[in-house]
Amino acid sequence: MTIKPTLTTALSNPPLSVGQSATLACLLEITAPKPGNVHRAADFEDVGFVDFAASAVAIGPAMESAADVGVGPAILSAVTATRTVVETNTNLGIVLLLAPLAAVGSGVPTHHRIQTVLSNLDAGDARDVYRAIGVAQPSGMGAVREMDLRDTPPQNLLHAMAAAAEHDLIARQYVNGLQEVFELVVPDLFEGLQRGWALSDATIHTQLVLMSGHGDSLVERKCGPAVARQLATRASEVLASGEPTDSSYRQSLSDLDFWLRCDGHRRNPGTTADLITAGLYVLLRDGRLKAPFS
Repeated sequence: MTIKPTLTTALSNPPLSVGQSATLACLLEITAPKPGNVHRAADFEDVGFVDFAASAVAIGPAMESAADVGVGPAILSAVTATRTVVETNTNLGIVLLLAPLAAVGSGVPTHHRIQTVLSNLDAGDARDVYRAIGVAQPSGMGAVREMDLRDTPPQNLLHAMAAAAEHDLIARQYVNGLQEVFELVVPDLFEGLQRGWALSDATIHTQLVLMSGHGDSLVERKCGPAVARQLATRASEVLASGEPTDSSYRQSLSDLDFWLRCDGHRRNPGTTADLITAGLYVLLRDGRLKAPFS
């Protein structure tokens, strides 16, 4: 079934709660058949669509409480809850992005207070985030010269994120106020929907735009910078082949999907998928995306 969302201006009282918006954003992202990712028609050997769907449900209460308990506690709570329903890391990157967005709370557009939320992060947030990373045990997590995630948590979480920002797109969002989410993902999703594309097509197109400009942090950690650059080139080629409704685009997209999957799931572009989820959350929470589920 194709979901054709309704676009509206930002609402002061969005129809969905923070927790509901977070869960729905995760579900909308995982249902889109994005190249190289798990979706309704493609599982990995060790993790599948149901695992991601269950994880989406698990994090809802933690995101709902983020404005009250803070970013770090919400992240730790979400990752711990996820571990009750899956045996592997399905959503650490998503949770790292959604928690500060959820901590904005209600009553204002999401981007109005995100910088305040990020600037108020403290040593307690750092401790909880480091604990959450230990619980999630993400694959491909390397060491950096400073603020190694295996060391004692720093007094300032943003310092740790700044140390990783050069090679990790999610860490970079903490440093630049979620710039790629607000200035690239959200506008591109919204523009695609305004052009009449199905939500899944707009989602895939936006991920291609992200990959063409940034490769993918997870791919780079697992496979190296040369493969990440190759991914960026291949994503650019799909974008240049036409629009989502064109047969040339569909064929080019299929070729990219095959290339991403031909090495197990080492080339899984998970980081860009996480940013897509954050963008969907912003659109849902700000009332600019209202899916007709009834």
